[in-house]
Amino acid sequence: MALRQYPVESLVVDGAFWRGRRVLLTGHTGFKGSWLALWLQRLGAEVTGFALAPTEPSLFELADVARDMHDVRGDIRDLDAVRAAVDHADAQVIIHMAAQSLVRRSNREPLDTFAINAMGSANLLEAARTAPSARAIVVVTSDKCYADGDARVPHREDDRLGGNDAYSASKACAELVVGAYRHSFLGERLALATVRAGNVIGGGDWADDRLVPDAIRAFAAHQPLEVRNAAATRPWQHVLEPTSAYLALGERLCSAGKEFAQAWNIGPDDSHSVGEVATRIAKLWGDGASWQACAAAHPPEAAALALDSSKARRELGWTPRTSIDEALEWTVEWYRGWNEGKDARRMTESQIDLFSARRA
Repeated sequence: MALRQYPVESLVVDGAFWRGRRVLLTGHTGFKGSWLALWLQRLGAEVTGFALAPTEPSLFELADVARDMHDVRGDIRDLDAVRAAVDHADAQVIIHMAAQSLVRRSNREPLDTFAINAMGSANLLEAARTAPSARAIVVVTSDKCYADGDARVPHREDDRLGGNDAYSASKACAELVVGAYRHSFLGERLALATVRAGNVIGGGDWADDRLVPDAIRAFAAHQPLEVRNAAATRPWQHVLEPTSAYLALGERLCSAGKEFAQAWNIGPDDSHSVGEVATRIAKLWGDGASWQACAAAHPPEAAALALDSSKARRELGWTPRTSIDEALEWTVEWYRGWNEGKDARRMTESQIDLFSARRA
């Protein structure tokens, strides 16, 4: 059956849909989770978050994200805690973002990575399948869930899943878990989709071993940024690009059900090298900021990643609203403002409003 065609203009998030809507958001204390939690609050949703305590510093604490939501602390690996959170939220829409999201950490802690990303997803789906109010579940995985292929050809949703490192394999496992629950357990009542997004940037990310926060820390300390794999290319996008897709999918899954219960790539048209992005960040930061190749040995990573998001454009109505230049400008502007003592919540909400108001 052909999917309903949505014009680009239709993807403006429907405030009426989210107003008063009960939403469970796992991973709400993380970087992307904090952005999405604030956006949902701005839309008037009744948000319950389930996650571990945030690391420090965190956008969650700086922007006082917990102020207008139910903040539940727990471990996605604990099925009883997940069940309790699902019961407490009584959510109509569940967005699952709780994850171990760092590639280098996965090399140090592979068992935890599999337990969080694969079994954590299974725990969430197991708890949700008997939740009486749940109608839609959006599970966030990664563009790294694909098996290595021709680096010149962007991955499509029907490409083979896989991965030669623990992080990639754990995300592929999460996709398989979702597929099993979709086909075996969820029946007609619950519509379940996955989103595979490219590399995300934006203000408020302080994770170790990620390009932008590493750059901001180095530049703020007047030191050169140490760059690994400068020639590696990635599909970089602002954090509001994939989060807009999560919201769009939540709406579509509730309105059209299984029509949209499948995997979706969300990424920009083009990829850029790590070195190119580091150069642009340094130029935007100014003050003599620079980068240099890291001399230390490091684990191998995919030389190139690219996504074919044509299905999302054609059938979901999603399309990028920011270029790589705008994404980097917004990101550096956020960190500059934070260094100058500006209010983190106000800056974040301002960018959400700016993004929401524009057409692709």
